[in-house]
Amino acid sequence: MKCAHCGLECREVIAEGDLSFCCEGCRGVYHLLRDMKLERFYALKGGSTLSAPKQPSSDSGRFDSEAFKRRYVKDKDSFKEVSLIFEGIHCTACIWLNEKVLERTDGIRKTQINFTTHKAKILFDPEKITPGRIVDTIRSIGYDAAPYDPQLAEARADRERRDYYTRLVVAIFAVMNVMWLAVARYLGLFSGMDIALAKVIYLVEFCLATPTLFYSGWIFFRGGYYALKNGFVTMDLLVATGATLTYLYSIYAVLIAGNEPYFDSVAMIIAFVLIGKFLEVKAKKNAVDALDLLLAESPSEVVRLQGGRRERVAPEVVVAGDLIEAAAGERIVFDGVVVSGEALLDMASLSGESELVAVKPGSAVLGGAINANGVLLIEAQKDYEHSTFRTIVALLEESLENRPSIENLANRLSRRFSSTVLMIAVLTFFAWLVGSPFNQALMVAVSVIVIACPCALALATPIASVIGAGESAKRHILFRAARHLETMAKAKRLLLDKTGTLTEGRPAVVSSQYPDGFDGGRLLGLIESSTHPVAAGVREFLLSRGFTAVPARGIKNIAARGVEADGLLGGNAKFMRENGIEVEEEGVTHFFFADGGTIRAKFCLADRLRPNAKEAMERLRRMGLSVTLLTGDTEREAERVSAELGITDAYSELLPQEKAALVERYRNEGTVVMVGDGLNDSIALAKSDIAIAMHSGTDTTIAVSDVILLRSSLFDLVSAFAISRKTYRTIKQNIAFSFIYNALSIPLAACGFVVPLIAALSMSLSSLIVVGNSFRIKGHETE
Repeated sequence: MKCAHCGLECREVIAEGDLSFCCEGCRGVYHLLRDMKLERFYALKGGSTLSAPKQPSSDSGRFDSEAFKRRYVKDKDSFKEVSLIFEGIHCTACIWLNEKVLERTDGIRKTQINFTTHKAKILFDPEKITPGRIVDTIRSIGYDAAPYDPQLAEARADRERRDYYTRLVVAIFAVMNVMWLAVARYLGLFSGMDIALAKVIYLVEFCLATPTLFYSGWIFFRGGYYALKNGFVTMDLLVATGATLTYLYSIYAVLIAGNEPYFDSVAMIIAFVLIGKFLEVKAKKNAVDALDLLLAESPSEVVRLQGGRRERVAPEVVVAGDLIEAAAGERIVFDGVVVSGEALLDMASLSGESELVAVKPGSAVLGGAINANGVLLIEAQKDYEHSTFRTIVALLEESLENRPSIENLANRLSRRFSSTVLMIAVLTFFAWLVGSPFNQALMVAVSVIVIACPCALALATPIASVIGAGESAKRHILFRAARHLETMAKAKRLLLDKTGTLTEGRPAVVSSQYPDGFDGGRLLGLIESSTHPVAAGVREFLLSRGFTAVPARGIKNIAARGVEADGLLGGNAKFMRENGIEVEEEGVTHFFFADGGTIRAKFCLADRLRPNAKEAMERLRRMGLSVTLLTGDTEREAERVSAELGITDAYSELLPQEKAALVERYRNEGTVVMVGDGLNDSIALAKSDIAIAMHSGTDTTIAVSDVILLRSSLFDLVSAFAISRKTYRTIKQNIAFSFIYNALSIPLAACGFVVPLIAALSMSLSSLIVVGNSFRIKGHETE
């Protein structure tokens, strides 16, 4: 007898009325599902068997360890989120059951399981439930879970590719041989072939077609079965149906009707469609590999110096303030400051720059850089989870999880299209059967099924989205989700913050007045220790002019005023007047230098525009974007920047909430993209359709953003718009081609002008055209 829950044969039957169970665990799960009103699971499960339920075990405690929580559990608002990989998932019914049971468990707020990867994200309240109890709940209904590790996911993807490759090799071997046999057989029709020899050829073709259909084509049978069991008609079902009907008819033709078989078409249909699917898998892998150019494997251990001892520890246990040793050739995974040592850092994975950057004690380093030489001792400023390196990894992992709305539309159309094609094939069969032989009617119907497989339609959006996201990442532009490509492509309004976005966020000398023979070394010595941005701008200017600092004694820094020492004064106009020196000021930032009560030098400073800002704004306007400047700075400064960049629409002296109000106003007119970098921009960014942050911005700004510009370059902003638009345009081209192809090919097949072999070739070619068109996004300028 079979168990009422798992469907396995019962060795020791536990009877309960008309029901039989193989163990107490299955009986408990059966009643649990009934109590939770989840009996629909058994209808969805169909004939699938399950693993016996697992009892809570002591090893589930490891899911509650601090090491596990640091690595796999993340903060999500006021809750926690754990990433697990499920084991024992057979079909969508398993997904449905696990999601329903978990979401009805006290303390779990949301469960999302990906059927393709079996990866789950579970949002839970740590006050009510622990990760260990979540795993126990999963085990109690016959499944299991393990921590999600990207390396394991990669290994699984490799196994899938190897499986496709093996099945493809078998199919290609069969096709190469069956083609020669088919040529011999068709030539024999004209030259007169002996019937006994013809039957030998039929037998060999049968032997080649059978493993091709049932081994190489098993992918289509499996996909079609699970889809049909859950009420869907998919491409896999159409391929499996077309090939199987051709195979069965060929057996009938040889054994009973004495007609020509189509075993060669069976092998070729499976082989050509499988080639298309293999190229899809490979194309997606190649596109995702473009993202990997930004990363290397996260190290499993780092060297920490603590209490005079060197110890190797997991990166997850390092906290801010710990001292980390980075040897030559190692990737630095913590944001920090160099305490000792000098080295050259390879920053290509972060900035894209090929030149090595020299660091010394006091230099800041970002997680993701590679130590090219020397040994560095670094004081971590952030823990591992919040480092730049981990932030980039997390963004890349999430970038393709959310589908664009146009992809969801294409998937819905694909499902309905498959059902429609099956109906057209049935009607075509009966229409031809009226005045034609059975075998001809069947072959025409099979041709309709095969030629109209919606591979191209199903591929139209995902392959372009993956390549678009990969190309963006290669250019150091990170989209949190592929759907943001579509949204950004539709935008016509661009709102820009000024400070730190259009400008570098630090004042620089734009004009200076000092006499010939001016001793700039004395001024340089006066301001050398000052950390004020204005003093830093003047210091950078003096150094660029070749002055050497002359040390000053008794230096005093006067907050918000300036610096004084030994009769020397350096600072703003107010500081000069407080010391009895009258100066003139024209409303911009000034720095005055006085010696012995007399003004010796005057410097005008302004926040310098980012390199190529003017050219970037011109390119954005040529792309049809309306550019608006939003800044909290003075009207005079806003007018200066707007005039230099050719921006005609500008708002100044704005508070954060006023910026947000303007964003909402513009959103009523259409899709809005907002670019900012400061904490004061975070509200406005959160209100926009697409929020873009410079990587040099604050953590809060980056957290609310949809797109991150890793190099903080305005040219990368132009590239982000260009790639998103080309990706969206490519998706629309792919979908249009798919519909045109089917509108032309289905009538031709239904009228009998296409044999199954040509139908398979045409369908595969349509998929390859879509893939090839999508690859046009890569490798050249997009606007």
